[in-house]
Amino acid sequence: MNFDFSEEQQMLKDSVARFVQDEYDFEARNKVVANEAGFSDENWQKFAELGWLSIPFAEDLGGFGGGATDTMAVMEEMGKGLVAEPFAASVLMFGGLLQASAQSEERDALIAAVIDGSLQGAVAYAEPQSRYELKDVKCAAKVEGDTYRLSGEKSLVLNAVSANKIIVSARVSGDQNDEQGIALFLIDADAEGLSKTALRTMDAQLVANLKLENVPAQAICGADEGLAMLQQMRQQLIVALAAEALGIMEKLNATTLEYCKTRKQFGVAIGSFQALQHRMVDTFMAAEQFKSILYRAVCSIEQNESADSIEINVAALKAMLGKAAKHIGGEAVQLHGGMGMTDELDVGHYVRRLLSINAAFGDGDYHQQRFANLSLAS
Repeated sequence: MNFDFSEEQQMLKDSVARFVQDEYDFEARNKVVANEAGFSDENWQKFAELGWLSIPFAEDLGGFGGGATDTMAVMEEMGKGLVAEPFAASVLMFGGLLQASAQSEERDALIAAVIDGSLQGAVAYAEPQSRYELKDVKCAAKVEGDTYRLSGEKSLVLNAVSANKIIVSARVSGDQNDEQGIALFLIDADAEGLSKTALRTMDAQLVANLKLENVPAQAICGADEGLAMLQQMRQQLIVALAAEALGIMEKLNATTLEYCKTRKQFGVAIGSFQALQHRMVDTFMAAEQFKSILYRAVCSIEQNESADSIEINVAALKAMLGKAAKHIGGEAVQLHGGMGMTDELDVGHYVRRLLSINAAFGDGDYHQQRFANLSLAS
């Protein structure tokens, strides 16, 4: 099977790599993360001009018409640069749900605004008690005249501080853990009754907890369609974040190998010690194994395999991500010695991002159990 990128995909990958190399070194990235928004508006507009924000959208919506492979190519290079701009949160999550929602002129206009960079979005799906369960929803939606009103809480919403619009999951019927009765709603980020509490995650991402009190909202799907749309979004995001994690793993391996070649102990480079050579081979193999299962998951999506097969592959991917991230990240920190724990060195920042990716949408242990359950069921 040919795993090479197409000419267009390679050009896309190279354009992101050039941006990271020329304009997004570690010092520039730290300055971007430190500002109030947690990213650069200038960089975001550049992403729009380069066409990156159009990648996952259909051509008839003004998009690139890309699939999982195109997204993988972009996210891998963004991972190598620890790019902080909210590509996943605004384009893949918010934009992806918009594209999957009922067709309307308003939807198409919102997608066009996402593509040109004039609008940013966020998705509020997690709640304080829900952990990794998308169906655990207490936020309630009640009909009031021609609109809905949302009341409840949402946790750790990516890009909520900078978003213009937010998609919120809320329950229109049923009990807290029922799979039916969950719908998705669109709200203004500055709507009356909505309050935000901003905080930083361990990888310096800016997120917010939301409290909703009778917030006016517009439904973007049917009353029983919300959970299925969220599950599809999770599937796509796990693959995209896995590609970002692969870029981080490759960067950590390259950085650690270079350090082992230059750091001297007892008058020789530590890379000449056979024990350390074996450890570097192990981390290289861990990254290659992870890449293989990532490609398997992407191929299953691109080839439209059965829903069960795709879910099994994605669960296996996330379970392997947890193992590979812990191994490669831990070795990178250890082989750099005390320097590996400092904020002045990029290694610790890459490792913290890996740990955050592992926790997103369920950690490795959670998905290992999902893989076992799905495999038995199939």
